[in-house]
Amino acid sequence: MSLSKGLKKTNAARILDEMGIAYELVGIEVDARDLSAEKAARDIGMPYEVVYKTLVLRGDKTGTLEACLPAGCEIDLKALAEISGNKRVEMVNLKELTALTGYVRGGCSPIGGKKHFPVYICADAMNHEKIFINAGSRGLLFSISPRDLARATNATPGKIAQGRDT
Repeated sequence: MSLSKGLKKTNAARILDEMGIAYELVGIEVDARDLSAEKAARDIGMPYEVVYKTLVLRGDKTGTLEACLPAGCEIDLKALAEISGNKRVEMVNLKELTALTGYVRGGCSPIGGKKHFPVYICADAMNHEKIFINAGSRGLLFSISPRDLARATNATPGKIAQGRDT
């Protein structure tokens, strides 16, 4: 674990510590008008394909689930439904996000939420040594091995993103 000066550890970081998983916390400036993964990528000077966002969705059969996909991409709802055992999935209403996860928009992490939901991660993440993903607070990212992230969340990799070169 690496903690830059002035950054506070989140519940998600404490969980990774308990699991013995290496990560680095990276801080970015928060702009409430733009909480996107694309802005985060620009802020840290990294390409979109290594900066991931976490989306919270609901399947018609399995209930709430989370999907991690690269900045600049959109979720392939049909592919996610298939891989997750649902007929269809849809984004949860933003008003439900905090009650479901304990996180706010722009601070949602697949680790350390109120409840553990099934996590699906874009299979392309596994092609990278490190990816960046929200650490459970606006303006705070993890730099983490995608394999370690998958292990920490019991994530299922799959082709769940569309757009760009996926």
